Amino acid sequence: MKRRSFLKSSSSALAAAAGVMILPSYVFGKSLGHVAPSDKVNLACCGIGNRGGEIISALYKTGLVNIVALCDVDMGAPHTLENMNKFPNAKRFKDFREMFDKIGNEFEAVTVGVPDFSHFPLTMLAMNQGKHVYVEKPMAHTFNEVEIMMKAEKKYKVACQMGNQGHSEENFFQFKAWKEAGIIKDVTKITAFMNNGRRWHGMKVSDYLPAQPIPETLDWDKWLTTAQQPKEYNKGYINGDWRSWFEFGNGALGDWGAHIIDTSHRFLELGLPTEVDPVFMEGHSTFLFPQGSTLLFKFPERKDMPACDITWYDGFNNRPTLPEGFGEYVRAKNIPPPSAGAAQTKRYPGKVIYSKELTFKGGSHAAPLTIIPEDKAKDMASKLPFVPESPSNHFANFLKACKGEEQCRSSFDIAGPLCQVMALGVLAQRLNTRLVFDAKKKKITNNKAGNELLVGPPPRKGWEQFYKM
Repeated sequence: MKRRSFLKSSSSALAAAAGVMILPSYVFGKSLGHVAPSDKVNLACCGIGNRGGEIISALYKTGLVNIVALCDVDMGAPHTLENMNKFPNAKRFKDFREMFDKIGNEFEAVTVGVPDFSHFPLTMLAMNQGKHVYVEKPMAHTFNEVEIMMKAEKKYKVACQMGNQGHSEENFFQFKAWKEAGIIKDVTKITAFMNNGRRWHGMKVSDYLPAQPIPETLDWDKWLTTAQQPKEYNKGYINGDWRSWFEFGNGALGDWGAHIIDTSHRFLELGLPTEVDPVFMEGHSTFLFPQGSTLLFKFPERKDMPACDITWYDGFNNRPTLPEGFGEYVRAKNIPPPSAGAAQTKRYPGKVIYSKELTFKGGSHAAPLTIIPEDKAKDMASKLPFVPESPSNHFANFLKACKGEEQCRSSFDIAGPLCQVMALGVLAQRLNTRLVFDAKKKKITNNKAGNELLVGPPPRKGWEQFYKM
């Protein structure tokens, strides 16, 4: 770290002495078509299979990156082979710390496509080392980790993007235009839902899973990163099954909440709630996320906007009552459904936004809003404002931000409060109790255990330094 700081300061001093001004490439009128390899962002990818692998593919398709390093604790497992074969010249690592130590001067940006609980140490090291970072949603596992990451973004002044793709597509620009035009105003309540089957549905446990032999390709100790428990490997924790466990994931809310309520949270300036109430819970567990839950989030008045409630529904048997005239569920374009059965059940995630004058329905990600019922939509058609197209998708937006050409649309200062809302919801699920929250002091005032869980358990020995960066 000292060596890199020295190199950074020396480069700055030399540039100043020579009277050189460093300008982004677009100042020189560089073509937006073919991009020379020397003008691409050198990218190190952490988590190269499953969702992490999809992130790599999406970034690579922009034509704006060189993939210079691949890092995965299960390098060589079946789900990693596609990207290992696709990028045979990329240097390979099982430990992201070793990657930074050995080739930190060979890349400018990092992807974080690993389980929720491992987002924090990797992202903090990247920012500390001056690297731009693309991290999957949610930003981190706990409320406090998100808080630290928001402060680090300001401190290290790097481009940071959370992976909620809808922030760079139709729903984002539509919601912004409709809000500015006064079409969306005086919103008092929102219903958000994700009612497809999840990995933990039907599971019952009274403890962590029994120990199993560790696969030859997997470094289990490195997979655990900061986690204290469980200490023994079981296949029921890896390759997406981690999302079932409070210890590792953030459940259905952390997985899909950012894709459903993100634009409402952003443009209605909801901030943090004053109360989260688990008004319904099916199959509460100490270890696993519930089989179904209904969470009521209460947000206070903001500026000239009234108080607003968001009610979240998850669970296969916990579907909300939808308003008359809702019609068909809204399906997001180019986004796979939450489970293979969604196409048959037509249980697509979505939302209903209730204002004093109009009611809107929507889906997840970039799916646009429509006014319901249909006759009201026809009446309003001539009053709707022009909605501009996105200048770049979410992945290109991040890479252009790395190059100084755009700003990240889902930077940590924007995505952070949304992730903290979801983290509070996860705590209400975990404790199965109403939580009263002081948004100014950022404390839970009615539950000691809940307030302690804002920070979470201490990290494993050897991982403390990431919380001090």
